Amino acid sequence: MPIVRNVSRAVSQLLQSSGCGCGISIVPVRCIGVSPRQVASDASFHSVSFSESDHPRVLITGGLGQLGVGLAKLLRKRFGKNNVILSDIRKPADSVFYSGPFIYADILDYKNLREIVVNNRITWLFHYSALLSAVGEANVPLARAVNITGLHNVLDIAAEHNLRLFVPSTIGAFGPTSPRDPTPDLCIQRPRTIYGVSKVHAELMGEYYHYRYGLDFRCLRYPGIISADSQPGGGTTDYAVQIFHDAIKTGKFQCNLKPDTRLPMMYIDDCLKATLEVMEAPAEALSMRTYNISAMSFTPEELAQEVQKHVPELQVTYNVDKVRQAIADSWPMNFDDRNARRDWGWKHEYDLPELVTTMFSFLGSDSRIAQAN
Repeated sequence: MPIVRNVSRAVSQLLQSSGCGCGISIVPVRCIGVSPRQVASDASFHSVSFSESDHPRVLITGGLGQLGVGLAKLLRKRFGKNNVILSDIRKPADSVFYSGPFIYADILDYKNLREIVVNNRITWLFHYSALLSAVGEANVPLARAVNITGLHNVLDIAAEHNLRLFVPSTIGAFGPTSPRDPTPDLCIQRPRTIYGVSKVHAELMGEYYHYRYGLDFRCLRYPGIISADSQPGGGTTDYAVQIFHDAIKTGKFQCNLKPDTRLPMMYIDDCLKATLEVMEAPAEALSMRTYNISAMSFTPEELAQEVQKHVPELQVTYNVDKVRQAIADSWPMNFDDRNARRDWGWKHEYDLPELVTTMFSFLGSDSRIAQAN
């Protein structure tokens, strides 16, 4: 970048020639500069290919959330334990810390994040740091900082160092004026939460950086994700995880959404599989930067009925949370994911009966072990 080099040289000469003895105030400025690669609107998508002996070097931010640990486990099996670095600002459990590389990384600390990418020769970055829907509404300034400012840091670093970047989006990226049944990949998006607004921002900024700087940006809109090895984290769809814990522990479950609230959902194994598949997909196969993915769609009442096949004594009551209900009522009821299935062969494996059986096989065995102890 000759312009940037010339400016740096001129500033250096000015500082060296200053003989007045007065202090010169230098304001640190971060700029992305001019990308070495300009991508025209009709150019083919940029991609980095890896041979079997040259696996990607992966960094996962926000790695101690619902998806990061599971993704790290999947990627380490594929690319090798030491090629996948998990990061967060929280202290990991011993089982996580000793399972593979873990480092402290604050996405709001641009310099530190940049050093991590450079020192560890990162080539793929999965950006999972975010405040979810209900939590974000309770602390909008923090959500704005983490979800938007943090994203800007990641985008700049990814563009500067030619990374392949994955940023998850969500059903929350849609709003009450979006078509809800089904919701296509491309339609009006006017979300009513800071979480949703930040995800629309991420989708558009990632696409802009792709066309402006050639950044290999890839994004999936996740439905509600259900997993057995993580606790609910403040999301509107978390009732679909809590019901399993409560069914085993107390036999009573109080749902904070109306019984007929239909939302798209997915078991975590399908979610992680889709994430790896879109990252490994040939660049020329991708017709867009952001895809819907879906597996099933159900209501709290339908889920409770399926759970009661395994725990007949489960008592379900409803105490509707107005904030979460308003959020859910603005979200899609079903996702149209035909483009993902066509472009890179997306196919889910878990429907509702398989999901419930799998959840109880994990949580039920853990509960029996705890009771025995």
